Amino acid sequence: MGISQPSVGVRLRKLKEKGALSFLIGMNFKKIDLHLVNVELFAKNSTEILHRFRGCPYFLNGFVVSGKRNLSLFFVGEDLTTIDSLVDAHIRSRSDVEDVEVNVVLTSYKNLIFPVRMKIERSDTPPCGDGRCGTCPYYLKGRCLGCPVTGHYRGNFW
Repeated sequence: MGISQPSVGVRLRKLKEKGALSFLIGMNFKKIDLHLVNVELFAKNSTEILHRFRGCPYFLNGFVVSGKRNLSLFFVGEDLTTIDSLVDAHIRSRSDVEDVEVNVVLTSYKNLIFPVRMKIERSDTPPCGDGRCGTCPYYLKGRCLGCPVTGHYRGNFW
């Protein structure tokens, strides 16, 4: 690069201080047996949707985007029917949401590291605020593994 090691160190420190550089510990999508799903939708209140999933273990990240749909959400889970149930119950069922498209990521060209929350604090109230995990029809009919936060969870990952 043509610059000294101390100069590189100073530049790295400044980037870290500005928040432009960070270190991420995560899981490699190509190496683990989890499904990555992208949900694109149009929502009249995109901030409310993002806020709802803030503490959800299945939720990786969300982006406000331009175009026909204004939100792009990424979810991860060990079971596709659970993610589909989550989309049905918490996205498609909302009156302020239109035009939902769900895409399953089959593979990635490069390694994709994503941060999965493994430390889950238990609570009687689910992070989505719905409060009905134990009585949810998707959970009761076996279409959803449940929420790791509430303890209504039948999966093996969390």
